[in-house]
Amino acid sequence: MAKQYETVIGLEVHVELATATKIFCGCSTKFGAAPNTHTCPVCTGMPGSLPVLNKQVVEYAMGIGFATHCDITRVCKFDRKNYFYPDNPQNYQISQLYQPIARNGYVEIAVGDTKKKVRIHEMHMEEDAGKLVHDEWDDTSLVDFNRSGVPLVEIVSEPDMRSSEEVIAYLEKLRTIIQYLGASDCKLQEGSMRADVNLSVREVGTQEFGTRTEMKNLNSFKAIARAIEGERERQIELIEEGKAVIQETRRWDDNKESSHAMRSKEDAKDYRYFPDPDLPPIHISDEWIAKIRSELPEFREEKAARYQSEFGLPEYDSQILTESRHLAALFEDVATLSGNPKKAANWFMVEVLRLMKEKGIEAEKLRFTPQHLADLLTMVDKKEVSPQNAKKVFEKVFDEDVDPVAYVEEHGLKIVEDTGLLSSTISRILDENPGPLSELLGGKEKVMGFFVGQIMKEMKGKANPASVREALLAEVEKRK
Repeated sequence: MAKQYETVIGLEVHVELATATKIFCGCSTKFGAAPNTHTCPVCTGMPGSLPVLNKQVVEYAMGIGFATHCDITRVCKFDRKNYFYPDNPQNYQISQLYQPIARNGYVEIAVGDTKKKVRIHEMHMEEDAGKLVHDEWDDTSLVDFNRSGVPLVEIVSEPDMRSSEEVIAYLEKLRTIIQYLGASDCKLQEGSMRADVNLSVREVGTQEFGTRTEMKNLNSFKAIARAIEGERERQIELIEEGKAVIQETRRWDDNKESSHAMRSKEDAKDYRYFPDPDLPPIHISDEWIAKIRSELPEFREEKAARYQSEFGLPEYDSQILTESRHLAALFEDVATLSGNPKKAANWFMVEVLRLMKEKGIEAEKLRFTPQHLADLLTMVDKKEVSPQNAKKVFEKVFDEDVDPVAYVEEHGLKIVEDTGLLSSTISRILDENPGPLSELLGGKEKVMGFFVGQIMKEMKGKANPASVREALLAEVEKRK
């Protein structure tokens, strides 16, 4: 009987915090600037420069700690992690080893119908390194120090995950929590959320862990899933061949769907950690903790549950509408302003999501005014604009945030209540279609839909379908 193997996975997740300035200096953290323009003596490691801690970094870290059920360390300290690499100008990284900001938390995930808690070993604050840019044409490597000193938290899980599905569920849950806090945008493609995967395999039923490897260069959920499956297969193959799995750091190449060894995996002792002499301990008071707790937002689970109980929305709709904090905020504003949460939800589920997909726009990039969509929904309710024309108007609201009331008036899209115009249009279309008219007069009710459609087309959506049908029936009765 073939051996059965179990995958054991733990994650180190690095999250860039959404502060305006870096962790120990006043340089901007804005992404996409020209190389080495957001730098100063502190973040480039110049002799004699001294770091000053950004208070907002601590508060974001505390918020993430509370949201992930961690214990906050009342007196935490910074340490120097010593290593030599071109993107590390000081030859050490300021991080936390001995007394990190948070410990012993968890994140609850669901895969299918199964729920489980993934434990968090610790979370620490640290500074990011610079970015190496490799030019293959010139065979050179350049360093951009804009990222050097950007504030990070590193969230280290216990090895509690057993599949790529569980890993993705954990990352998605963590991303949503942090985005709701406003602590980071967590964009994997921009590097503001990065995950290193620690993976080993063992025979099912074995208690002892196998030798683990660390997978780096993972910038999407799909790449993470592929890397996990690829590394699992590689390690099982080595074990089956009687070879040893080497503890090392490996780089994943998503294009080739394979990995290669980078270096042997270091332990903490290899970095020669020692307390940073330039930064004093951080004393976290009861008052500070109470302040951060009071500022915690309503998270996705609570918000979705409230939408179901307060607005009467289905569970599916509630889950979709709360995927993004920004989308949820827009929906709630429209629901309140229009006074019709269910109609607002239907509009978001159909029209808003459709346009987002068609135009490739993320929820955070939506910029239309909630009042404008609420006004449009009110006009539909009052039968001042047809549903078909309302959709066309909303495309303008979506793209340009136009005032829908003014736009409907300017473009003659308001439903016509001129009964004289409607009557003359009906008479003309009946006269132009003698065949279908005789069928209708003969009792074929199905033909009614043909005439309603023709009249609505002629009126260019500016007539109320109910009014059209009523006036048509009246005219047909006259002609019998």
